[in-house]
Amino acid sequence: MILQKENQILRGNAEKVANIKSAEVKALIVKMAKAMFAEPDGIGIAAPQIGVSLRIFLVAKEAAIKNAAELHEKIGDKNKKRNTEYLVFINPALKKSASKKIKDVEGCLSVRGIYGEVPRAEKITIEYLDESEKKHQRGASGLFARVIQHELDHLDGVLFIDKARNLKTYNLKRDS
Repeated sequence: MILQKENQILRGNAEKVANIKSAEVKALIVKMAKAMFAEPDGIGIAAPQIGVSLRIFLVAKEAAIKNAAELHEKIGDKNKKRNTEYLVFINPALKKSASKKIKDVEGCLSVRGIYGEVPRAEKITIEYLDESEKKHQRGASGLFARVIQHELDHLDGVLFIDKARNLKTYNLKRDS
């Protein structure tokens, strides 16, 4: 179950993961992936969103594509099977971010039905560990950079609605 904006766990600073290769962390990653892909529009999820205050987030590999419109078309088509591959970011640190900001509309699995414009750095560089404890540094731009920045905010107790302008509420009908 994905926690909603009223839950105080979403407002805390998540703790660093100490034992990355533990069975608990492996199980947590699987649980996060299941929760993310259970949502038709889930492309990123942070551990606090499922009630665990650890510095871990996942991003659907399909969010790393450059064309956001292509992704929206893909995840909006109920007849297409989604790719359920994902990237794991453990103890991530933002190393660089472009001064150029791009405004785009965001939503969140923990803030259902509300969308708003959020300015985010166009390009970023992030350093993190994967589930094998291997260190990575990678650049990201476009939608991929936006999702990473959104998930990093979750690890620091920030929700997109704290930064968003022009918030709009939609009454979404969800399939059961």
